[in-house]
Amino acid sequence: MTNLLDNIRPTLLMGPGPSCVPDAVYAALAKPTLGHLDPYFITIMDAIKEQLKTVAGTKNQVTMPMSGTGSAGMETCFVNLVEHGDPVLVLINGVFGKRMQDVAERLGAQVDVLEFTWGTPVVPATVKEKLATKAYKIVAVVHAETSTGVCNPVAELGPMVKENGALFLVDCVTSLGGMPVAMDKWQADALYSGTQKCLSCPPGLAPISFSEAAIAKLKSRKTKVPNWYLDLSLIINYWEGHTRAYHHTAPINMNYGLYAALYLILQEGLPAVFKRHQEMHAYLVQGLEAMGLRMAVAPECRLPMLNAVGCPEGVDEAAVRAKLLAEGIEIGAGLGPLAGKIWRIGLMGHTARKENVDTLLAALKKAI
Repeated sequence: MTNLLDNIRPTLLMGPGPSCVPDAVYAALAKPTLGHLDPYFITIMDAIKEQLKTVAGTKNQVTMPMSGTGSAGMETCFVNLVEHGDPVLVLINGVFGKRMQDVAERLGAQVDVLEFTWGTPVVPATVKEKLATKAYKIVAVVHAETSTGVCNPVAELGPMVKENGALFLVDCVTSLGGMPVAMDKWQADALYSGTQKCLSCPPGLAPISFSEAAIAKLKSRKTKVPNWYLDLSLIINYWEGHTRAYHHTAPINMNYGLYAALYLILQEGLPAVFKRHQEMHAYLVQGLEAMGLRMAVAPECRLPMLNAVGCPEGVDEAAVRAKLLAEGIEIGAGLGPLAGKIWRIGLMGHTARKENVDTLLAALKKAI
């Protein structure tokens, strides 16, 4: 009998995620599995919460990884905070803003959207005008839009949202661990992320954090949270306190991996990690422009960890990606209106290293 796992070859992951995983994280995943209520595992759970608080720039007590990928983090925020008929504003300039809209509509929210040209950031002045016309329960935005490589001005939006009286919900799936995330300074109330981007842990967990205002909203709901598995009013009892109440069997070894990934980031130091991402981004851009390629996003709002690169006219972008993958290098395609027009090159977490950029540039030049 053939074991398909024997044929998995290493791939240089330079797409929109997952990213390359450090050996120390693989080693952590292979540690002996403990019970989900084992006192030592609970010690690890508490350590992960503190690590996440540091990386997310928050003091929120309710900060923890949900069982599931980044999209489970998105669902967690919406299902716990939205009730039928709630007015919600979603700021959209890419795929993941559209996904927020979809999730909120499925919950019966009255969803308004402000949509901006893909490849450009959310415009605070336009948001301010919209917020002056109506009171919302939630305003949601993506910090680092993975589908376009654009960074949105979250810090400028927070005060506007607070003035409106709404809760501020921020997607940090791609940004957490790769650039500054300052949840408390942003006045954000709900934040979610994923493990497979700049945290350089395999996909499977979704870090979330809720402010006291968000928890107050959860506790004052008139209806039950419609999703049992993601109901924070139940899960908090597993992640907090001296006595832990069973909710579901946590993915034990995935939490080991997240602990190890966060340990490496904090050991390197957040300023050094952010600097490394910026330096590798600049190095990549320099190399791409030397090849005659253009960046699809203006310099002032580019993400360091997700680079949108214009595909030259007459070049089959899918064929180039296929050639790279045949050589063991993965990059991403454009989505939505950018499909067929750009490549998405990831420099996330452990992937953001000079030798990886050099390997990609040489292979890309040959493929084109």
